[in-house]
Amino acid sequence: LTYGDGVSDVNITKLIEFHHAHGLQATLTATYPPGRFGALDIHPDERVTSFKEKPKGDGGLINGGFFVLSPKVIDLIAHDQIIWEREPLETLAGSNQLKAYSHEGFWQPMDTLRDKNHLEELWQSGKAPWKVWA
Repeated sequence: LTYGDGVSDVNITKLIEFHHAHGLQATLTATYPPGRFGALDIHPDERVTSFKEKPKGDGGLINGGFFVLSPKVIDLIAHDQIIWEREPLETLAGSNQLKAYSHEGFWQPMDTLRDKNHLEELWQSGKAPWKVWA
């Protein structure tokens, strides 16, 4: 299952293997969001000591939107107004049935025109990390 608005080089085969190896009802992909701005390292005397071009997020892992689910999970979706991130995922987490597959590769949302343009630039330049096929 995926939301469809995230672009990634998640290895789906490894994600499925990870899910089966742990025997829980659900596995989500945990990833670091891309940073939007460059980051500065500043010495206590205000000298800039280094500049990091768009480091990954603020250090917190997020739900990357790629899931492997057991058939039982469908029972947690009572109706079509259920918000996936609330009731089902919170229920799974609360009952220790949700595992996180850590993905440290490429992940980028496509939520804004800026995101779309960035992804198109990568594609056009031949530098699309998510293109894992020949």
